[in-house]
Amino acid sequence: MAQPEHILPAEFFLDLDRSGPVPLYVQISQRLERAIRDDELRPGSRLENEVSLGQRYGFSRPTVRRALQVLVDKGLLVRRRGIGTQVVHGQVTRNVELTSLYEDLGRTGQNPTTKVIGHKIGTADAAVAATLGIAEGDRVLHISRLRFADKVPLAIMENTLPSAFADVTAADLESLGLYQLLRTRGVTMSVADQRIGARSATAAESRLLELPKGAALLTMNRTAFDNSGRAVESGRHVYSPDLYSFQITLVEK
Repeated sequence: MAQPEHILPAEFFLDLDRSGPVPLYVQISQRLERAIRDDELRPGSRLENEVSLGQRYGFSRPTVRRALQVLVDKGLLVRRRGIGTQVVHGQVTRNVELTSLYEDLGRTGQNPTTKVIGHKIGTADAAVAATLGIAEGDRVLHISRLRFADKVPLAIMENTLPSAFADVTAADLESLGLYQLLRTRGVTMSVADQRIGARSATAAESRLLELPKGAALLTMNRTAFDNSGRAVESGRHVYSPDLYSFQITLVEK
């Protein structure tokens, strides 16, 4: 559920020079940017709509829209379907290493929560069997989760685990990250094969992540192995790109 709009005080734009050489939309965007950076407008705050802002302060709608777009382009605001314009939470910049999103969010002070949207026992088809190093037809656990950072949807994560972990419950997954759960079962994660890419969101993904239809998504496919070389999970994740990025350190050989 979207939070109430943050109503700016009447004097918020009092210092603008409406007849000066600096375009009005630039002054509006600068004033809003200062409020965001000074924490006057906190992450997650939902701004009034363009019509309301324009009417209250005497701005034209195109001027307000252009000012907000400047901040969207800077990554300070994000437009979300059905919600409106929000101040962006601090983007999660994730090193490409064997860590979990749940733990990465916790380390950066962004409260992670999880909604399990799929949890079922199935059988491994040829592709899953080859990925996990098991026999075709073996039991596997398929899980789908929607991950939030400070109540904002950030990622959809689909994972497949071999039968040894078929007793992992939806309640387990909503209270802990997957890798945390695996560690409680004595699993030591050692290495992973990972591929990062991008594609357009499906209609269902757009709805869950509150993004425009067909919006761009970051993708990450990963198969993780324990210290004995056994595959313990295969994941297919998608991320909202305005809130998430990967960071890679390159070393000359």
